[in-house]
Amino acid sequence: MRSRPGASDWVTSYKVMVSNDSHTWVTVRNGSGDMIFEGNSEKEIPVLNELPAPMVARYLRVNPQSWFGNGSICLRMEVLGCPLPDPNNYYHRRNEMTTTDDLDFQHHNYKEMRQLMKVVHEMCPNITRIYNIGKSHQGLKLYAVEISDHPGEHEVGEPEFHYIAGAHGNEVLGRELLLLLTQFLCQEYLAGNARIVRLVEETRIHIVPSLNPDGYEKAYEGGSELGGWSLGRWTHDGIDFNNNFPDLNTLLWEAEDRQNVPRKVPNHYIAIPEWFLSENATVAVETRAVIAWMEKIPFVLGGNLQGGELVVAYPYDMVRTLWKTQERTPTPDDHVFRWLAYSYASTHRLMTDARRRVCHTEDFQKEDGTVNGASWHTVAGSLNDFSYLHTNCFELSIYVGCDKFPHESELPEEWENNRESLIVFMEQVHRGIKGVVSDVHGRGIPDAVISVEGVDHDLRTASDGDYWRLLNPGEYVVTARAEGFTSSTKNCMVGYDMGATKCDFTLSKTNLARIREIMQKLGKQPVSLPARPLRLRGRKRRQRG
Repeated sequence: MRSRPGASDWVTSYKVMVSNDSHTWVTVRNGSGDMIFEGNSEKEIPVLNELPAPMVARYLRVNPQSWFGNGSICLRMEVLGCPLPDPNNYYHRRNEMTTTDDLDFQHHNYKEMRQLMKVVHEMCPNITRIYNIGKSHQGLKLYAVEISDHPGEHEVGEPEFHYIAGAHGNEVLGRELLLLLTQFLCQEYLAGNARIVRLVEETRIHIVPSLNPDGYEKAYEGGSELGGWSLGRWTHDGIDFNNNFPDLNTLLWEAEDRQNVPRKVPNHYIAIPEWFLSENATVAVETRAVIAWMEKIPFVLGGNLQGGELVVAYPYDMVRTLWKTQERTPTPDDHVFRWLAYSYASTHRLMTDARRRVCHTEDFQKEDGTVNGASWHTVAGSLNDFSYLHTNCFELSIYVGCDKFPHESELPEEWENNRESLIVFMEQVHRGIKGVVSDVHGRGIPDAVISVEGVDHDLRTASDGDYWRLLNPGEYVVTARAEGFTSSTKNCMVGYDMGATKCDFTLSKTNLARIREIMQKLGKQPVSLPARPLRLRGRKRRQRG
């Protein structure tokens, strides 16, 4: 079925023909006549049909018999079947996908998801913690699993990473991949896998499998066979989580166009508009929960898993030219984002495979399975853009599969497709520079600004004075500054080996800050006299002399 401006297209009935050699075709029959299958009666609800008896075939042909009167022929069909081994097809046997991971390959509803998290925690109590970041519109908790060698605390110098999924409740593959990832990390840590042990001990990982549990429960009722393109997509109150964040791009770009001096809108940590914070604003409770979570934890890198495509999208997601719907709109960190996207796409089994079929109409091979979000389709108020402009976190959208709701039997193969990519992307949080900004007494300075020469996007230190700045290999001139302190600049080199370069800063207080500190200790306030009266007093003293 297809919906287009002014018209809708769908097939209302059809016949099915089968073949094993693509030359001889047999029409599926029911009794003495050809079987007529019922099609769609409207554009949203999928229809399930079954063959009257099991059949073995290599090819299918669909023959529409009738269609919507005001439209034309258009039919989207998913065929469910059981593969049979072909002893003569060596290539297929050699490339058949299997997995050796002992994981729970099934779809999990809300209660089953919570139970699985509990099982993982009981297996790995020393490196896991279960918490929630808020509740859905229907009151379901938005559960998170933390994986770290010191769960529950931020360690100075250790970066924070997150994966989230299920923003659209009917895009369930990402949800199951994250549940599989939590099991895998726990099992491999216990098995002593050096790579996983290093990742867990050097990174604080947060995994939120289901941001829209209300929507998922709707999609789960229909299952993979009857799950439509939109059933369960939105939150319970009808909001699309994916574009429900404040539009900070416009605030930044309008300030740049006006060339405000002094700059009224910074190039980072842009404040959320007051209207968005009001109770009457059309903002989902799930959105507010994610914003509070991201403001509380100093995330460095994050990926939100989505479905329906095979591509990694990086910001900006919103076009800068008002009248355009597609326009490449890079961030000041475009080279970094492109690498982050490629790190996932290039290690996925299919994203960069030029031989694979496209999911729909877009072919993302020209950019190796990656795309700038705004050049694909513009989205105002996306999580990726908000994260970049309001926090320190670099966020990307990872579309993990063509099918939003694959059958359980496909989960092992989808896991194999994405497993290496999920790990490699997490490891990128250790690329660039890191350090601590402290005063001369060794105390960390929170909210110090970290600037990189030539990149018009700054970051800020966390509450302990530590920071992480994602950068590609190269030499950078980096400056740290904080209110009341003299700034400090140094050269920081980023190599090709994995592991962020340590680049610490020690800041001394300015003379004015020292004077104020001394006066406050003495119970006095420094006096700031206007310049003109001071000059007049000096002139009077000279006249008296």
